[in-house]
Amino acid sequence: MSSDLQWLLLRRNSSFIVKRVPEGPVFNKEPGNLLNLNSFKYSGLANAKTIDVSDSPSGITITTRKTKASPNAVAGAKAKTVIRPRSGGRRGLGVASSLAKRGYRPDLRKATLARVSALIAAQKEPKPSPPKKVRGKKAAST
Repeated sequence: MSSDLQWLLLRRNSSFIVKRVPEGPVFNKEPGNLLNLNSFKYSGLANAKTIDVSDSPSGITITTRKTKASPNAVAGAKAKTVIRPRSGGRRGLGVASSLAKRGYRPDLRKATLARVSALIAAQKEPKPSPPKKVRGKKAAST
């Protein structure tokens, strides 16, 4: 089945669609959708080439679908790249750029980098804040 036909069937009838506001944007939480927007460009189900960025215990996993894989293959049709935790944003930039340089969805480079950067920022442990010093009359009374 072609990607366009799949999108025509999925765009309004999908279990992944999230409609919060009647006149607002329509979101989509399907795997492989980098910006969570309900559009053909970012659809993880309708496109043959998809990029999925997810959080895992071993770090950040970037999963791509192999272009020469059989349409019936599921697990064997995916290639995974793991970015170790606390490795920084430059590692994510390198992986996103290498995918784009190979011609694998170069239009998704910015969205991939944004998702990787957000996950790296979420994995960082917050710095401990020092206790606040009391000033003025409260400091003199204690």
